[in-house]
Amino acid sequence: MNTTQLNHSESLPLVVQLHPVIEMTDEQFFEFCQINRELRIERTAHGELVIMSPTGSETGERNFSLIVQLGIWVERDGTGVGFDSSSGFTLPNGAVRSPDAAWIKKSRWEGISSEQRQKFAPICPDFVVELRSVSDRLKILQEKMQEYIKNGALLGWLIDPIQKQVYIYRPEVEMECLENPATLSGDPVLSGFILDLNKICSGISETET
Repeated sequence: MNTTQLNHSESLPLVVQLHPVIEMTDEQFFEFCQINRELRIERTAHGELVIMSPTGSETGERNFSLIVQLGIWVERDGTGVGFDSSSGFTLPNGAVRSPDAAWIKKSRWEGISSEQRQKFAPICPDFVVELRSVSDRLKILQEKMQEYIKNGALLGWLIDPIQKQVYIYRPEVEMECLENPATLSGDPVLSGFILDLNKICSGISETET
């Protein structure tokens, strides 16, 4: 089994290559994640395990603001279901991803069986958000956002508080980069949702490594 750790920081993800020595089924991967709840674990379309430590407290605070704002809109709007960063989804390409925030239209979510919902539901969210932390490699997050769009997401936001930039992803549209926006609009996918970036993008002075 070949294990490769990314450079620059011990807090960066550990990528474990299992294939062809071990073939982990969906059920086995789910159970593996359950017995390692202290870690954030994803699986790539090629079967690699991406193992991440819990986020720092400051990143957790920023993500909490994101979830609260999205949650208030979800409850008021009523057309879909919201998810936090602990939720895993099995994408059509076989990858299992856990975006920092996600939303799925209610009609699509209700089309999945109760048994499937209890594990890593076989669905790509309609809307995903990734929030960059100081230890995150921007390129890796950008590749992940492209993966969401290729697998059916209608809107994706990559929020980079470090550089104070937001990357917006949509199907069949070139990626758009906004410089230090005050707000983000979810229209038309999330009709009427406005994300206030004040608490999410303030207070970071580190530069990208």
